[in-house]
This record gives sequence, C-alpha cells and structure tokens, in this order.
Amino acid sequence: MVSECTPDAGTPTAAPHGHDASGNASAPDPGWFKSAVVYQVYPRSFCDSNGDGVGDLQGIIGKLDYLHALGVDVLWLCPVYVSPQDDNGYDISDYRDIDPVFGSLQDMDTLIDGLHLRGIKLIMDLVVNHTSDEHPWFVESRSSLENPKRDWYWWRSGSGDASTGNVGAEPNNWGSAFSGPAWEFDQKTGQYYLHLFSKKQPDLNWENPDVRDAIHEMMNWWLDRGVDGFRMDVINFISKDPDLPDGLKDPTSRYADGSPHYVGGPRVHEFLQEIHRKVFEHRSGQMLTVGEMPGVSIEDAVLFTDSARKELDMIFQFDHMTLDMEGGNKWLPKVLRLTDLKASLGRWQEGLADGGWNSLFWGNHDSARAVSRFGDDGNYREQSAKMLAGVLHLHRGTPYVYQGEELGMTNMDFDLISEHRDIEALNYHREATTHGAQNDAEVLAALKPLNRDNARTPFHWNATADAGFSTGLPWMGVNPNAVQINAETQISDPGSVFHFYRRLIELRHKDPVVSQGDFTMLLPEDECIYAFIRSLAGMEMLVLGNFSGSDVAAAIGDDSWAHAEQVLGNYPAVPSLGLRPWELKVFRRCIASRRAHP
Repeated sequence: MVSECTPDAGTPTAAPHGHDASGNASAPDPGWFKSAVVYQVYPRSFCDSNGDGVGDLQGIIGKLDYLHALGVDVLWLCPVYVSPQDDNGYDISDYRDIDPVFGSLQDMDTLIDGLHLRGIKLIMDLVVNHTSDEHPWFVESRSSLENPKRDWYWWRSGSGDASTGNVGAEPNNWGSAFSGPAWEFDQKTGQYYLHLFSKKQPDLNWENPDVRDAIHEMMNWWLDRGVDGFRMDVINFISKDPDLPDGLKDPTSRYADGSPHYVGGPRVHEFLQEIHRKVFEHRSGQMLTVGEMPGVSIEDAVLFTDSARKELDMIFQFDHMTLDMEGGNKWLPKVLRLTDLKASLGRWQEGLADGGWNSLFWGNHDSARAVSRFGDDGNYREQSAKMLAGVLHLHRGTPYVYQGEELGMTNMDFDLISEHRDIEALNYHREATTHGAQNDAEVLAALKPLNRDNARTPFHWNATADAGFSTGLPWMGVNPNAVQINAETQISDPGSVFHFYRRLIELRHKDPVVSQGDFTMLLPEDECIYAFIRSLAGMEMLVLGNFSGSDVAAAIGDDSWAHAEQVLGNYPAVPSLGLRPWELKVFRRCIASRRAHP
C-alpha cells in the first residue's frame, strides 16, 4: 500500500550512526545503541580458515562482508583469549593474548580494522567474575597461604575435618551452576576455593582493590587497541556477601542455592561505577557496555542502566528464558504459554519505559535455537523464524542476533552423550546417572530441548560437506539440515529468512518509532496472538504475530488498522487483521490517518 502520511515536523528522522541528518559527521550520540543491532559470533563455530575443525579469527575476517550485507552495527565476540577451554573460552588464563586455536593478536587487529572499515563496532566478552585455574593469578594464589595473591580469590577453611576435602565439609552448602558443590578442595594448602561455575573457574575476590585495578588496566589495554566496549559475563555476580552464608536448600537437591548472597551483591553498583570512572569516563567516541545479569530485578536494572548513574548502557536479563522450565530447571522442560511470555516481556517494557535500557534476544550461545524453542522448526520454520524476529526486534530495546538465527538454524538431535561438547550437559549427565535415578536414555531426553550445544553446532555457509564451515573434521557435529538451511542459498533468495532480517534491521535504522517509541501491549490474555503498538510524535506502528499453526483474527478493537500501510510481513500482504499460521504483520500510520478511517 502507498504510505498514508509522512512523519510530521515533530517526528525525528533517523540518521546513520555518528552523522547528523544531512550525513555530516556529528558529535557522538550517547544513545546511538538504541537504533543499533548487535550480532553475536561464537568463534569456535562460525568459520574455520585453516582446516583444524575449529572456527577462528581469520574465518570471521573472511565473512565480514556477510555481516555488512546483513546490516548489523555491532559484533559481539565470544571469548578468544588464551584458555584451557574447559568452558569453551569462558575460563581465561591470559586476558591479553589470543588463544592460538583462534589466531593471534595481529589477527585481532585485522578484525578490528576490518569491522571499523565497514562501520561495525566490536565488543568483546569480558569474563571477570572468575578466571581459569591456570591463570597466573590463581597459580600464585594457590601456591601458599602467605602468597600476596592469596586473597585475589575466595579461599575458606572447611567444616569438620577439612584436611581430607570430604563431601559435606565444604565452607558452605552452595551448589555450582555446572552441578556439584561450588567449592573445590586444594590439597596443598588445605583450604577450599569458591567456583560458582566449573571447578576450573575460581571466582575472583572483587573486595580486593588490587584485583579491581588489574581488571581496569586490562580493559583499558583492549580499548586502547581499538575495541569498542564489552559484554560483561555474569557481571552482577562479582560482589558477594563476604560472610558467604549458607543458602536455602531444597530437600530434593544435594546442594543449596547461594544466589541470594551473590546476585546483585552489596557492592556491585559501586564496582560498576568504578569501572566507568577508571575505564570509560575519559574516552570519547561511541562505546558500549552490556551487563549479563541472571536474576536481576527490574528495579535494579533501572539503576544499572540509568545514564546518570554511569554504570552500564544496557543489561541482559533472562526472565523470559525460564518460562518453559519447571521451577527454572532447564532439564525439566514444559510447554510455554504465550500469555506468560507476554507478561514477562511486557513487564520489562513497562518497567524500563521511563529510564534504563534492555537487550532483546531469543537465543545465544547458552540456549537452544530460537526457532526450535519458540517457533515451529518443522512445517513453518521459515514463517516462524521471520515472525519471531519481527516481534522481538520491534520491542523497545537493542536487539541481538545470534549467529545462524538470521537463517532460521534449528536444534540438532544428539543421540549419544559422546556427541555433546558442553561441560554443563556432560556434568549433568554424570551427576544424574551417578547420583540420581535416571538412566542414559532419560538424561539424553531431558537434555534434548534446551542444551547449549544446540546453539554451538557449526554455522551453515553452504550445502557442501560440513556446511562449508571447515575443510577438516569439525570440533562438533554439523546439523544434517545444512543442505536445506544455509547462507549461500538464502542470500540468492530475496524471500529468505536472511533477507527478511535485512529488511527488519533497515526498519530499525530508518524509523525512529522503532528505536524511540513508546510501547503498549495489546491482547495480554490471548494465547495465540502477540500484539502491541509503538508510538512516537504522531506516528503509530502495530505489530501482530501469530504464535500458532492455525488461522486467527486479531480482535484489537480497531479495524481501521487494516487500511494502514503494511511495512513488513512474512506472507503476501492482505489488507486485514487476520493472521495465517505463524504470520507477522506490521502496520504503520499517522494519527491523522486513524481519524480518516473510522
């Protein structure tokens, strides 16, 4: 349809980042990220340039034109630092060098330059809640009770006879996120160290100012090298209650939940403000700080992202990512109710409406594939992949695209535990089959829907052997459906999921209603239709998404929307508010046109 009106004089016009509306260079816009789209690369699985079966920096460099064609503004790079790879790089043993499996610092410089040449920024994963147990800091710390770096980590004596490190003698009853206790006994010094994740990921003690100074220095070193910011891994875990008290224990669990004593701890705001002051405050240009924050409240999120407080630009929160889990247990999946999803996302839209900023995402390297989890990866894979993208990206916040999401890549079937690579899945399998009452088949069935390996299968570049990811043996299996779902095929098809993402990203860049508009949820009790309105300065945008395989009608109480301009959809446009299976319709109009269509 022909547009019914143009933006009125009060409607701001979006401009390229770093330029004014006439295209001239302008002063940095502190809110530039509100119209940006971030693309996440998990380097191990993106593209292998040297045939060793593992993705690397040169592989990413070779695909920069692909990212530029997609239209993204920022690349978030998962860890490529030197690491023993116990947790696929989230266990860092040297913050200032690149693991040889990924390349070199020279490769990193080439990547930074190549991205900047294409107008794309780079943010690195910053993992500073913990290090690897092979980091020199921890090697020193564990060497003796008197070592100057002893209190760079959390060391405690056990209860009872701690000299043997027996189960039950740990300093407290906390469990690790990767199964088992959150404490590991060190035979040499006779004490335990805290690890909220793997036992090879000891937690840093942020109470020690020397630890903080070392981290600030390292961050400045990377920014001086050309990096544009950081995505900060579990950054709301860095402040612990120094007493490390016991957590509440579920009678059915071996260990307790200690999170009330480290999620959003007593000094976390102070620590983040200190990072801003010592790392970012003196810098010019457009930087980005993103905090991954499991368990964060809306009230705290507002504080973390209030620009006046100088902490973070935006946060990752995970409320919507546990709605298909019984009691938040990912190994007990349940059917997702759309009303629960709308209530969760809507609550965050409302809570951050007057301040603060949110990240928008369906998936990442730690979760299942979006189209398999929230859509229909069978008969309606393409339609549901597009619908999910449209509904998510048109919320208020900064959207993130996880590699392969723009193709509609799906989960993969893992028939044997030996096919898995993720420490979380492997540890759960061991615990459940050894200490639990489940057999191998039952554990594999529990792992299937939501395991992290689903997202880590190699990227599908083409339909050749191993999907064009590598000329060698890939580090983990390639999904057989790469023959049908791959970048080469979709780039040549203007109706593909890839090209839908391009149009969606362009819409965010060009239409300030998307990046700046207010958000109003519609039909909150409807179990099939996700509907909302974005509005700004006399313009309105209606977004309708059908989360079902049936035809439905959106009874929003205003049929005049059917006469508005449809700016985006995943079916041939029909001027109605009816929705076909997994259909997305996005309408736009000005307030004057609403009065013209009673």
